[in-house]
Amino acid sequence: MADLAKVLADAREKGASDIFIVAGHAISFKISGTFHDYSEERMLPADTRALIEDMYRLAGHDDRKVIEYGDDDLSFAIPGVARFRANMYKQRGSLAAVIRVIPFSLPDPGAFHIPDAVLDFADNTKGLVLVTGPAGSGKSVTLSCIIDRINQTRTNHIITLEDPIEYLHPHKRSIVSQREISLDTKDYASALRAALRQSPDVILVGELRDAESISIAMTAAETGHLVLSTLHTLGAKNTIDRIVDGFSAEMQPQIRLQLSMVLQGVISQQLINTSEGTQRPAFEIMVANPAVRTMIRDSRTHQIDSVMQTNSGDGMITMENSLMELYSQGLIDKDSAVTHSFNPDVIRRKLGIVK
Repeated sequence: MADLAKVLADAREKGASDIFIVAGHAISFKISGTFHDYSEERMLPADTRALIEDMYRLAGHDDRKVIEYGDDDLSFAIPGVARFRANMYKQRGSLAAVIRVIPFSLPDPGAFHIPDAVLDFADNTKGLVLVTGPAGSGKSVTLSCIIDRINQTRTNHIITLEDPIEYLHPHKRSIVSQREISLDTKDYASALRAALRQSPDVILVGELRDAESISIAMTAAETGHLVLSTLHTLGAKNTIDRIVDGFSAEMQPQIRLQLSMVLQGVISQQLINTSEGTQRPAFEIMVANPAVRTMIRDSRTHQIDSVMQTNSGDGMITMENSLMELYSQGLIDKDSAVTHSFNPDVIRRKLGIVK
């Protein structure tokens, strides 16, 4: 059976983003969006269970919730190698895991091709900034870069609420308090309420999961704090609609009004496989200018795309224009641009594709 510590060290050395441990298949690394088998040995259920038990020991956890509830999350570190975020789960009666590899060093915005317009959200001192996209699209990297920019440039108290903690932020100009859900606090809602009594300037919420946490986050943003968080949505319009639809019909007008006042911007991102065999992010960036705020308040979110098209000077960019930039640089082909577009008909017209 494979040695877990060696597997983790080899994954870090090979530049893997994720490690997959599933019975019936070899241990696999995900490198630049492509799967690579670690060995020819197929894992048996007893093998995956033993590796996952080793993972709990590395993390110092005795409460093995995956056995009782069917899934569990934890994070741990191996000195000199990396940090790791793991999700363990049951599938077909056996235990499995997906492990995210997180380097000790904070991500470099240039290396991850994060544009200045995204990092500029660090200049906000209050309001709500949302980073959205599917799982594995780099939202945590983007948020970490924004937090680090604040940490380098302002004397703030930054509180992060994460499940689990990923990147570790040293104290620079700011004081950074990082709290892990279930380890340092009960849940996001409880941690958010408590954060308001901890003299915060900036609050990072790992994910807005329900109406309660969204409501508390908006209240925090409304009372003079900068709140950063994520949602698993694609596009600014869909993000706003998702937030509003999470509340009852009678509350929605009030939520639209509140959101129109506190929202500073929405960053939507996707990771796309390139012709070079690497991955590059494509960003949609919406800045909440007066026109956007009016559209949110008046339930006219379908018109936001047109505002983004005509306000590129404010740092806004649509996903279609971001994809066109990658295409013009020869990094992606036409099919990839259409596949990742939020409005395929728009990108087809830009590319001159006739259906």
